[in-house]
Amino acid sequence: MIGLNRRTFLGFALSSIMAERLTAVDHTLKFDEAARVLEQASANGLVRASVLHARIGNESITRAFGQVPSVDSAFLLGSISKPIAITALMALYDKGKFDLNDPVSKYIPEFRGDARERVIIRHLLTHVSGLPDQLPENSTLRANHAPLSEFVQAATRVPIKFEPGTRYEYSSMAILLASEIAQRVSGIEFKEWVDRSVLQPLGMTHSAMGMGRLKVEDTIPCQVEFGAVEAGGGSPDSKNWNWNSSYWRELGAPWGGAHASAKDVGLLLEELMHPTGKLFRSDVARLMLLNHNRQGLPARGLGFDVGIDATCPGCSKHAFGHTGSTGTIAWADPERDSLCVVLTSLPSQAVAVHPRQLASNCISATTS
Repeated sequence: MIGLNRRTFLGFALSSIMAERLTAVDHTLKFDEAARVLEQASANGLVRASVLHARIGNESITRAFGQVPSVDSAFLLGSISKPIAITALMALYDKGKFDLNDPVSKYIPEFRGDARERVIIRHLLTHVSGLPDQLPENSTLRANHAPLSEFVQAATRVPIKFEPGTRYEYSSMAILLASEIAQRVSGIEFKEWVDRSVLQPLGMTHSAMGMGRLKVEDTIPCQVEFGAVEAGGGSPDSKNWNWNSSYWRELGAPWGGAHASAKDVGLLLEELMHPTGKLFRSDVARLMLLNHNRQGLPARGLGFDVGIDATCPGCSKHAFGHTGSTGTIAWADPERDSLCVVLTSLPSQAVAVHPRQLASNCISATTS
């Protein structure tokens, strides 16, 4: 072995220190680029409110933009509610309360007939069940302020669109039935089960499925004029059931009704990326982040998108995450030890290239 003299050793040491400083500077520049995207979107009136929370290695940023009282303000997450809901379900899996290959009808006996007996719990979690995204009577149920139990009843009767497991079709109603299983197995109202099994263990104190302990002033209103039609977007007669209505905020729809701060969403991503046992065993966390769909179908973990090149350019194949129609995006990359959460008030369909994606891209580019 060739020995190192003092000068050579010091040279290597200085090079290492400089490399670390350059990396830190690079991360800071990328954080600044992401912040500028959201600052500009706020300055030009496009996005009324947003919060960025990101970490790359030991460097991090948490910053609010626009009409946001605090970085701890809670946003309506939209479909990022789904992985939170499924994490609560998987806490029961960890306790041996069900198997992913169990038929749904084992826990929801009224879910029978047609191809329903062939739908297993895994199908619900990976969007291959044949259930639709929204119910045909969705707007009517919401206009009538129906409780979640009425959505569940309708979801057990809605026709199955294809043989379970053979095709992919994004399904909010599948997540609803998965949450109903959690409620029946736990014997606790699902909103409360989420709080007990996920939010409290992780210290997500600015989060709730529904409103929980949050006050209205703790939450950021959505720019509903740009919202999805099924959410009452742009419809003046939907004021009492759209995303900003007290009905919807308190309902706690497991497919889209969670509220959380950006830092709280980051806590969930951190725990699944680097499990500490606060939620469940580490092998359960790993199971959630594997692709469970057959070859040829979009890759899905349990509640998460996996292999998310489209929404996380530069991330590794082990990255996982989700987006929400309310204008949110969250992802983590275990291989690069990085994560990003961008919560905004601007619905995703409002613009072709959403500022959430542009800001996220600034962060994911550092991992390439």
